[in-house]
Amino acid sequence: MTWIMYLVLGACAGTMAGLFGVGGGLIIVPVLIFSFKLQAIGGDVMAHMAVGTSLATIIFTSISSIHAHHSRKAIDWPLVVLMSGGIAVGAWLGGFTADKISGPHLQMIIGIFAWLVAAQMLLNLVPKGRAQLPGKPAQVMIGGVIGWASGIFGIGGGSLTVPFLTWSSVPMQRAVAASAACGLPIALVGTISYLVHGWGHADLPDEAWGYIYLPALIGIVLTSIPFARFGALLAHKLSAKVLKRSFACLLIAIGAKFLLFPG
Repeated sequence: MTWIMYLVLGACAGTMAGLFGVGGGLIIVPVLIFSFKLQAIGGDVMAHMAVGTSLATIIFTSISSIHAHHSRKAIDWPLVVLMSGGIAVGAWLGGFTADKISGPHLQMIIGIFAWLVAAQMLLNLVPKGRAQLPGKPAQVMIGGVIGWASGIFGIGGGSLTVPFLTWSSVPMQRAVAASAACGLPIALVGTISYLVHGWGHADLPDEAWGYIYLPALIGIVLTSIPFARFGALLAHKLSAKVLKRSFACLLIAIGAKFLLFPG
């Protein structure tokens, strides 16, 4: 039954990720926290397991996304390589930072982030473009901040990378493609960080490698990738405005659960 549950969760997360045009981390993390609570596993580190497992699933989904964008020659690889240096350091530090935060506080931080993303979507807050990208040192530093935040929230960084690149006057198609490519170092280094920093923790179940919960990882990966394609096809048949508002409302509900009704 546990395996069936994670296969279903992966299908739901993949469909919603494809439907709403966001990385699955924004869906996977809260759903995993809820499922861990129902199973009474993880204790104080259930939020850490949810974030670490989410980052591990993004390794596989980002590879698929990179292949799709690269086949269309849409990825600015010099930009991605430059930002990835900072992203790798930031993602490792994100896992280290999260390890120092208590489970309830980590859930509160995730709830606040969900509300911020919802506000951005509802108010359509789009950064005004500047003339060009900042210098190379600044790109590396900003990559570090994106990697650090993504490592804490268990996301691929799209909700942070795309706004930065569009603010820097990078065309949207290039920004989305570069963000997809930047998701791989975030997920890979972040996963290793959560594995190392969580290794041997007393509250972890037997099936966990550090903060990576293997049954959830395998189940979600098996179904999230094919169902993300289904969600993307479904999105083309529905109103983009309605989809955006619906997803924002979902994030508001998730944030409210973590901030107003914890436990």
